[in-house]
Amino acid sequence: MLPQLIQHLVYTHRIRLPFFVDLSRPADFSLNHTINMYLTSEKGISLGVWHTVPANQWKEAQGKDLAWYQSTLSDGNPVFIYFHGNGGTRAFPPHRVGVLKLLSALGYHVVMPDYRGFGDSTGEPTEDGLTTDALYIYNWVKARSGNSLVVIWAHSLGTGVTTNAAVKLIKQGVDFDGVILEGAFNTAQQQIPMNPFHWYYWKIPGARYFYTPPWATNNYIFPTVENLKKMRCPILILHSKDDNLVPIKIAQGLYEVAVSAQNAERVKMVTFDGSLGYQHNGLYIDPHMPDILKKFVASL
Repeated sequence: MLPQLIQHLVYTHRIRLPFFVDLSRPADFSLNHTINMYLTSEKGISLGVWHTVPANQWKEAQGKDLAWYQSTLSDGNPVFIYFHGNGGTRAFPPHRVGVLKLLSALGYHVVMPDYRGFGDSTGEPTEDGLTTDALYIYNWVKARSGNSLVVIWAHSLGTGVTTNAAVKLIKQGVDFDGVILEGAFNTAQQQIPMNPFHWYYWKIPGARYFYTPPWATNNYIFPTVENLKKMRCPILILHSKDDNLVPIKIAQGLYEVAVSAQNAERVKMVTFDGSLGYQHNGLYIDPHMPDILKKFVASL
């Protein structure tokens, strides 16, 4: 029933806040060392992408063109690719810009795309489509980053996209340099095998009477557990104990799976006390986060 409505409820990609903003102008979001670009992940799909250079390069970045920004990706500073959660754009909710500024302040490059159908990217979101977009962005960065580390920071929906992409790369004999999974979900533990965002549906009065699991015809799967069993790159799991969307036990279960597949040296987990009020989106403001990130990058 109503596959387009279900698609929207899963990805909430049509909600583009704040209104009347121009994503092609990152300076409007106090990102004056960032360039906007559009990349074609496949025929007919244009992805809006921001590239922010390390904060210590902001003066040099003034007035520079896309060619200059691309050339900096191989300057030896680690490159983070940030795959965001469902809903909104690369500019909103505000924690996405907050993460970008944090990483830039630490001396890292940040490449932040909007998946197809999100923000000013074209197309409609599907699991396969988002995975294709993630793989394209990763390969685009790797082709320009030389010997620089390329680290993935994935949040919420982005964690499912990232583990899907990781398994695709493994089949090609490639591993990510390192992966951060923040607010990761697990469809198996949450017992809704075809829809990792059942909390969104069940908050809508009467939804359970109109839409019944398993949503099989829409194929929202994101098999994170099975993916983690195959991954061999270093992984850092970040989760708040008061996460209002994904319970902490979900993250603990994912950690156990990943450790079993690798070991406790390759897989780390950092939790944040619920009294801090970070919930699902606020981990980036923790005062310990810079040290956590630097330690993880140094271990790669």
